[in-house]
Amino acid sequence: MNKFQTIKINYEQVLNKAQITAVKEFYGPMLCIAGAGSGKTGTLTYRVACMLENGIAPENILLLTFTRKAAENMLNRVAKLLGSEKINVAGGTYHGFAAKMLSIYGKYLNLNMPFSVLDEEDSAGVINLLRNELGLNKTELRFPNKSTLCKIFSKAANLELSVADTINNFYEHLSDYTEDIIKLHKYFNTYKSNNGLLDFDDLLLYFYKLLSEFKEIRDEICDKYKFVMADEYQDTNGLQGKITLLLAGEHQNIMVVGDDFQSIYSFRGAKIENILTFQNQFKNCKIIKLEQNYRSQPLIVETANKLMAKAKEGYKKKLFSLKDKGSAPILAKCGDEDQQARFVTAAITDLLNKGERLNEIAVLFRASHHAYAIETELNRVGISYVKWGGTKFLEASHLKDVMAYLKVINNPNDKVSWLRILLLSEGIGSVSASNIYSELIARECPYDLSEVKCSVKARKSVGELSEMLLRALNFKGEAPIKVIETVCDYYADILKANYDDYPRRLKEIDQFALIAEKYSSLHEFLTEITIEPPRVNSGSSTAPLILSTVHSAKGLEWKTVFVVSALEGLFPSKNAAKSLAEYEEERRLMYVAMTRAKENLIVSYPAYIYDHSSRSALTRVSPFVKEISDCMETWEISG
Repeated sequence: MNKFQTIKINYEQVLNKAQITAVKEFYGPMLCIAGAGSGKTGTLTYRVACMLENGIAPENILLLTFTRKAAENMLNRVAKLLGSEKINVAGGTYHGFAAKMLSIYGKYLNLNMPFSVLDEEDSAGVINLLRNELGLNKTELRFPNKSTLCKIFSKAANLELSVADTINNFYEHLSDYTEDIIKLHKYFNTYKSNNGLLDFDDLLLYFYKLLSEFKEIRDEICDKYKFVMADEYQDTNGLQGKITLLLAGEHQNIMVVGDDFQSIYSFRGAKIENILTFQNQFKNCKIIKLEQNYRSQPLIVETANKLMAKAKEGYKKKLFSLKDKGSAPILAKCGDEDQQARFVTAAITDLLNKGERLNEIAVLFRASHHAYAIETELNRVGISYVKWGGTKFLEASHLKDVMAYLKVINNPNDKVSWLRILLLSEGIGSVSASNIYSELIARECPYDLSEVKCSVKARKSVGELSEMLLRALNFKGEAPIKVIETVCDYYADILKANYDDYPRRLKEIDQFALIAEKYSSLHEFLTEITIEPPRVNSGSSTAPLILSTVHSAKGLEWKTVFVVSALEGLFPSKNAAKSLAEYEEERRLMYVAMTRAKENLIVSYPAYIYDHSSRSALTRVSPFVKEISDCMETWEISG
């Protein structure tokens, strides 16, 4: 008997029937499909407590979670339930557990022991060192930088693809460098092996190799960890899925928990197939569905159910809520992005006037740039916010660059902006930039740089900068869009030379230009757009509004949720049309967005947006919203 067997928790008092089944059945394989807001964390917590209460030794239990903090929180709650200070259960991430096992058994893989683990920054540093050794750092080569190379190598490992296929599928604009990138990747792996270094992806690769190729060791590990639980299973990648199945061992006491409807991280390598095919890997797999939603009011839950009723794949489930019925979700049609921004800001202001707290409100969007107009409006009226899942408007370096050009055109005495744009010119360093500024500011026309003193190497780039500035000056008295187009045409080559992900950044600059279209002068535009961002205070009473991508909001909840820019081509994104799998993931992303709301769900869309990248107008409401519009109260926003 262990010390916990004298504890008697009244599970029937705190759990529903499905949760009790998931908690009390320890033996054999189990798939627990936990719908949004269904009490998944509590279920796992009580399951561990119930195991201990029934005599299972804590050292025989393994809890794998998406983050280490999630495991710590669960095990702390278990300890509290059982009146103990600490529970000796192994809990943590796949990477953490892999590192622990490799530190014990790595010698069987001929790893240099003890090995050191490289974090992302360490890996980038090593890659940069090797890049230089191979002579791939020369400016004229425009070889991808260390950060991009890290992403390519990691994506290849997580998706179990070759580096060549990864470049072809996801980094086509870097295909000219494929041969050298493959060469660097091999050199990187050799360097790590020779120096006893493992990066995060290596931890999974070597742990899988250990489990799959050394049966005696696998049996030893499985004999120790006789009861295995894996949380957020819909977010596991291919290697993590294979590792999970191997950890089931001969005992097969394995439980995976997740929600296929919330599988939204394929871009990180997550495979929805892991959870969809789990039951097929075992002869007698029990499936438990947690369908009672404890978060949202019934009308929100019903709307989310209808959205997923048309999903092409997944476990059929129908969530229900026993809360008060509440009000129907709202669908707000706005004229354009600016009107949507004014509507959302006014609605938030109204909620605040009614006593709601900012930290009970969230504005969610498909992509970071979809919030730019809303950020501008929030800044204008003085509502504080924090933004997750992307940089704040104008904090991105490429947008700061564009703004610097515009500020110089608007005000030739802006030294900070001059220095920034001079440093973007090839052949100019900080000393020469300061010298050039001192020289040009004394001139009658500071934009004419034809006579400034600079090196031969810098002469061409300085001349091109001067030509652009003089052209842009011709439009200074007109609407700012012409000045911005002139700047952006010039800046495009600099962007490509400095950023491997320039296609994405070009799209963000297009969004920036859209915001400028409503202004009549450059000065007016710059004055409003550079409003000082609000300071963020801590504490529950002063915590700010949350602006977040849907991906960054998963697992969280708010009393009121705005889902903005629900327009075909934005949400779902244009890329979703490429395949059914991508389209269905966009559907799941909308589901995640909607199910963050506890009491108020407001979905909005602009009736018109001009998309610069496709040179076409986006005018159709999201098809997902069309499917559920009869569940929503429709508002036409005017003014």
